Amino acid sequence: MFSAQNVAIIGVGLIGGSIGLALEERRLAGEIVGVGRRQASLDKALARGAIGRATTDIAAGVAGADLVIVATPVAEIVEIVCRALALAPAGALVTDAGSTKAAICDGVAAQSSDSRRFVGSHPLAGDHRTGAEHARANLFADKTVVVTPGASTAERTTSQVEEFWQSLGAHVARMAPNEHDQAVAATSHLPHLVAAALAASTPAKWLALTATGWADTTRVAGGDPTLWTQIFAQNTPDLLAALDRLVATLEQTRESLVAADWTQTEEHLARAKRIRDALGN
Repeated sequence: MFSAQNVAIIGVGLIGGSIGLALEERRLAGEIVGVGRRQASLDKALARGAIGRATTDIAAGVAGADLVIVATPVAEIVEIVCRALALAPAGALVTDAGSTKAAICDGVAAQSSDSRRFVGSHPLAGDHRTGAEHARANLFADKTVVVTPGASTAERTTSQVEEFWQSLGAHVARMAPNEHDQAVAATSHLPHLVAAALAASTPAKWLALTATGWADTTRVAGGDPTLWTQIFAQNTPDLLAALDRLVATLEQTRESLVAADWTQTEEHLARAKRIRDALGN
């Protein structure tokens, strides 16, 4: 079971705040320090009980840390991880919670001389809403967290970070950073792109006629556009490959509709149903 005297969370929004709440509820850390740019955001995390102490100074925030979790937007993660590695105690471990992994892991390895103490993480849990006010202690319970060691990552770093996520109730999968990005391009990034396209292509005058199908399909389109643009920018080749597969499938379905080939149309729908049903929920 993971336990630490001091955990520093840099970026105490939905994910960072939920980590803090889970640590507090499970009594896994003696002190939880929140680090952020805006005092107003830190005050929300303090009010929720997600952190016990707050600071806008990274050096002060990580000074006594056993573990540092960087839960900022992906475009900032490499720089902040490298700063944390340089400023935290020599034995401190560092991980992140970004939705992309290859760019982050490669960037840290190239820019830090101590990247053996860093391993990438991606909790497959979240919400289209952001901010500590939406954080919850059970966000990671029974969810999957992918841990992505790089060539320079020490085995001790990987195993202890895996233990950390398991202590929050998560199931851990270990993958190479590139393999992770290929997978989530299809299972996370493309669904967001499709949800956004569906929402954007719906005439406003018909919104009163939308029901649960439209709402369920477009829910993630309510996410922060700036954050998702950063994610797309860091995983463009894999996202384009996933998008090309979708376009090919849509073209086949369109051809069957144009030809009034209802047998082929039903086969497309049946194949989709088999794949969706295989998920089991």
